[in-house]
Amino acid sequence: MDIVQPAYMKSTFGLDIYYEHYPNEGKKTLILIHGLFSSTFSYRKLIPLLKQDFNLIAIDLPPFGQSEKSNTFIYSYRNMGKIIIELAGYLQIQHAILVGHSMGGQIALYAATERPDLFEKAVLLCSSGYLNKSKRSLVYSTYIPYFYLYLKRKLLKQGIMKNLTAVVHDHSIIDQEMVDGYLKPFSDDQIFRGIFRLIRHREGDLTSDVLKKMETPVLLIWGEEDRIVPIQIGERLHKDLPNSTLHALKKTGHLIPEENPVFVSDQIGHFSLS
Repeated sequence: MDIVQPAYMKSTFGLDIYYEHYPNEGKKTLILIHGLFSSTFSYRKLIPLLKQDFNLIAIDLPPFGQSEKSNTFIYSYRNMGKIIIELAGYLQIQHAILVGHSMGGQIALYAATERPDLFEKAVLLCSSGYLNKSKRSLVYSTYIPYFYLYLKRKLLKQGIMKNLTAVVHDHSIIDQEMVDGYLKPFSDDQIFRGIFRLIRHREGDLTSDVLKKMETPVLLIWGEEDRIVPIQIGERLHKDLPNSTLHALKKTGHLIPEENPVFVSDQIGHFSLS
């Protein structure tokens, strides 16, 4: 039960998808979905707290982490949601609870609307919401040869510390392991090529009209000091999702799985097992 089983699934899109499985027979299944510029690494503090009580799966969405970085895959939220559905089928899971952070929360919603019979509940951690499709001018820029390298250099010039201090409220928790873990994606040109394709293909977040029709129970957990996806987004999601509960944490920013893992794991446990 305590040993991770890292593996790959060949999706119907032709991509090798990396995932980690912490098997726990007879327990409910949680599928952990990370956000932009992240990977399974972002759940490193939650996994030890959850794996004793759940059959736990963490996935690297393409083009992030150890999953394949394709130059032909359509990086839409809907397609990423379908990969989550495929992984559940691949592992012969009949019912699961989705946990999504930031962009991963929106992908969890896409998967839940596609297969409400499969995903019985969802937990959204500082989830993205109400973002429109990328502006046409931005989409056009992604076709400029090697423009992805400009984006990479710009982000590297800002520095990983500046990026981390923007997503974490208490800067004292930033250590070398965190710096190394979140710096890793910035060394891979293929990730930036994939992000450019994501900018082209991202269809936008689910609308209020769609959210209001969802019957899936949803737990929303937010940091009141979130500067990336402000608490107002969580409040709006809570208003639109008819079967939702919202918890707001003081002195907590956007990287909520890192900043307050004990509270988050406790709330996931209560919500999932009730």
